[in-house]
Amino acid sequence: MTFGSGEIDPSQSLGGGTPVRSVSALANQVTFSRRELNRILDLYGRKVAAGEWRDYAIDFLKDRAVFSVFRRSSEVPIYRIEKNPKLERRQGAYSIISATGLIVRRGHELERVLRSIDRSQLAVVN
Repeated sequence: MTFGSGEIDPSQSLGGGTPVRSVSALANQVTFSRRELNRILDLYGRKVAAGEWRDYAIDFLKDRAVFSVFRRSSEVPIYRIEKNPKLERRQGAYSIISATGLIVRRGHELERVLRSIDRSQLAVVN
């Protein structure tokens, strides 16, 4: 599957080799900040410890950054955590997309968006 500017779907395997990119191409990529990546990896670590997730992939594309989570590395990602700066003012830059392509949650704050898949923080209150 290809996207608008000839980029491939981040959930597809590239078959091994890492593509060579120029310095100017790297400067035009959307990335996660250190704080955002720490929060995502914190959730990932807890889910791995619980045995729910086993592998991940990070893709920095021209228009968005994608953190894909896999139950097994040979499958399609069960969730994709995306950062799309173009949607920041309207719907929010962050979104979580399920394996079926359904947008689970979208918002302006990463913490709130991640809560939709972070069931370990939910507690039953009497």
